Amino acid sequence: VQLQASGGGLVQTGASLRLSCVDARRTSSNNGMGWFRQAPGKEREFVASIDWRGSSTHYGDSVKGRFTISREKAKNALYLQMNSLKPEDTAVYYCAVALRGGSATDSADYRYWGQGTQVTVSS
Repeated sequence: VQLQASGGGLVQTGASLRLSCVDARRTSSNNGMGWFRQAPGKEREFVASIDWRGSSTHYGDSVKGRFTISREKAKNALYLQMNSLKPEDTAVYYCAVALRGGSATDSADYRYWGQGTQVTVSS
């Protein structure tokens, strides 16, 4: 497994969680990375992305102002700080490595995917 995501869990509305994703094969240093999520019965949704430098980010409209994506290249790690969580944030969250160095927002622009970590927000 190349990408290992962790940090999910069961929290109450308004709580915070920090997701982590480690690139075990260290192939993402020159690539953008991103987080996507998929709730039961719904299509995969873009959450956030960051370019290879860590200087450019994009967010899905539903998480803007609440989530922050970051990366630590020395540790081959990607993070997603999630604040003010809502029940509609409940989903399996996936980290991914992009085909290129930019902060892509389309899942078709990603080539490697992690196994996902479950986030459940209770009301």
